[in-house]
Amino acid sequence: MALEKAYKLLAAQEGISNSEAKSMIDRGLVYAANKKVMIARGDIDAKTHFKVEKVEKIRPIFENDDLVVVDKPAHVNSDEIERQFKPAVLLHRLDKETSGVLMLVKNEEFREKAIQEFKKDRVYKEYIAWIEGILSEPVDIDRPILTTKKNNRATSNVSSKGKPARTEVFPDLVSANKTKVKCIIHNGRTHQIRVHLRYIEHPIVGDEQYGGRRAKRVMLHAHKVRLLGMEFTAPEPKTFISFE
Repeated sequence: MALEKAYKLLAAQEGISNSEAKSMIDRGLVYAANKKVMIARGDIDAKTHFKVEKVEKIRPIFENDDLVVVDKPAHVNSDEIERQFKPAVLLHRLDKETSGVLMLVKNEEFREKAIQEFKKDRVYKEYIAWIEGILSEPVDIDRPILTTKKNNRATSNVSSKGKPARTEVFPDLVSANKTKVKCIIHNGRTHQIRVHLRYIEHPIVGDEQYGGRRAKRVMLHAHKVRLLGMEFTAPEPKTFISFE
């Protein structure tokens, strides 16, 4: 069996550059025989045919003199969106595979005011997630989180040495052996919802880093944010609705 590097084979199949092919694999968009291709430089059968998932377009939600709010698609880094909306800068971040409400600010005065609202826990942040197993009652998870970074990759864990973090979880819908939940977060630590849901043994579907089964994406969506009297909503992605 002849072998070829996955990214080179994908580049030839799609008629794109090697760097574009690597980026697609790194984003988690490329499948072979219904399995996600994980390593761009990995050797693969030269006869492999790839299926490539399309990235949704960035959908503007709101804009004024102070901020830009968009519905961030999954598989896109927050930094990429910042580059597209210069000179606006990120007010907060969403993980690459998390979709939903993302805010960028246009001036320093508004940024300082907004940061104070975050620090005082006066920003309402509501997420939707599909989790493993059946959750039948609301849960209030109030456990500190410690984040460490290694090789530019962040990992968080519940730890007495961590910073305060609280996540309220409300079950919404049960389908097979998984539950759709609403999560309201306080504090906002790195990977907070993902870590807290693993802590109660209901990791997010698709979140392999924190114990979820493999899926096309991490099934976590930033649905609603309220900041300084304004409310922004990003509708559930089609993948969340069809997942039922």
